[in-house]
Amino acid sequence: MERMIIFCTLFFCSSMALTAAPHKIAKYKQILKTIEVLETTVKDKDVELLHTPENPVDGCLFTAVACFQKGTLKLQPENSQVIPTFTQTIKVLKRFSYPGKHCESSCESYEKKKPKEFLKSYAKLIKKLLKD
Repeated sequence: MERMIIFCTLFFCSSMALTAAPHKIAKYKQILKTIEVLETTVKDKDVELLHTPENPVDGCLFTAVACFQKGTLKLQPENSQVIPTFTQTIKVLKRFSYPGKHCESSCESYEKKKPKEFLKSYAKLIKKLLKD
């Protein structure tokens, strides 16, 4: 009986570990698609430049994601026709979180770029998270 309980416990734990990774990958793919949709609806002229993390070191990924989330709140829709899509994509990105610790660099330490370049860098970061 003890062996059966141990076997069931090990089986359950291993199956949970296997299902966690695909869920994480699906989440990152959804965020990536959301960023791509946002790129087509964001205003890129006469707007505030945004601090854009580029190639953050592995220990600073949490801070980079936080900077991108902070920056997405400053984005503006390209025109009134895209507002519903724009608003929905911003909501999805606001809910995204990446576990980790803050590193010493701050958002202000990164170079400022136009919104579309900002989003391309955000997509690049998410692709990096997909590979990890």
